[in-house]
Amino acid sequence: MRSPRVHDVVVVGAGPAGIGVAAALGRAGVRAVLVDRYEVGASFRRWPEGMRLITPSFTSNQFHQVDLNAITPETSPALSLTEEHPTGQQYADYLGLVVELEDLHVRTGVDVLDVEPYDDGTLGVLSADGRDLYARHVVWAAGEAQYPRTNGFRGAERCVPTVQVPAWVDHPGEAAVVIGGYESGIDAAVHLVEAGQRVTVVDPGEPWNVVDADPSRTLSPYTRGRLRRAYATGRLELVGDARVVEVAPEACGFAVATDAGESFHSDGPPLLATGFVGSLAVVRDRFAFDEHGRVEVTESADESTVVDNLFLAGPALAHRGAIFCFIYKFRQRFGVVAREITDRLGYDAAPLEDLRDHGFLLDDLSCCADCAC
Repeated sequence: MRSPRVHDVVVVGAGPAGIGVAAALGRAGVRAVLVDRYEVGASFRRWPEGMRLITPSFTSNQFHQVDLNAITPETSPALSLTEEHPTGQQYADYLGLVVELEDLHVRTGVDVLDVEPYDDGTLGVLSADGRDLYARHVVWAAGEAQYPRTNGFRGAERCVPTVQVPAWVDHPGEAAVVIGGYESGIDAAVHLVEAGQRVTVVDPGEPWNVVDADPSRTLSPYTRGRLRRAYATGRLELVGDARVVEVAPEACGFAVATDAGESFHSDGPPLLATGFVGSLAVVRDRFAFDEHGRVEVTESADESTVVDNLFLAGPALAHRGAIFCFIYKFRQRFGVVAREITDRLGYDAAPLEDLRDHGFLLDDLSCCADCAC
């Protein structure tokens, strides 16, 4: 039976995107209900021990240069955490602080299975335990990291995604293979080298050799510096121009075979750093996707082109070839989504305009085909 309660806004995901959009809505007096299947900042709390944000935090908000990792203009992880590159646990603590400061309504333990549109224009947020919610607007902000890609070659099920490793010092053996050489792959390799292991990283795209103005397409300076130091130990091998085709068990470990005819030994399970299918896989039928697999949303409001009143926030966003996967990128659209919802609800959206000066309301995407936002 349908619940009589229809919320103005339900935000799915209590990470930086969900909390940031909810906080933006609150500036205009719109109170959203945030739901998450775990706790606030769950993805960050599950990061491997020692993993840190690659974007630096710095206290400069008063000069209209908001901390790159902040999700509201008034807060700064650098100030509250006193760390330039916070750990996942630290950043989750910052997110919890924002929830308190903004007095946000968060319901945890809600595992959302779908967002269903009804004829009257409302949306049902359907959960695994039947605690369904109903709303006039839904913002999908469930993130990426809890949904690692775990297929792509034979034997991929024998590997462990890097984001599921509790502590690098506990990874077994003296020789490890990392499949994927972008940020999480290199981070894993660096930590394993520091733990004394010999590490082979395999990636046909050779991200360590890519130089691009868009930081979403190249390794960060923070990662490159750590990579150089790890490589200098002589215990790190970078293998490019080769794709892993199979992982098979062998005596005392695993054999990682490539299409170049090479095979590399890993004492423990090889580590997967091949990206994420993302939370959109949960509601794939509620969004459209282009020929490259990128989600299609309206440019004016990041709204689904399939289901009205269903919006997207977070790292899956892309416009005109620009990738919004970093916090300082996707937060630029918080004000855009909040303004659209505020207008539809009949609230005064004027209080949101001050977000523009702080980089939280980017509604002119004319440059996105030519520059890195």
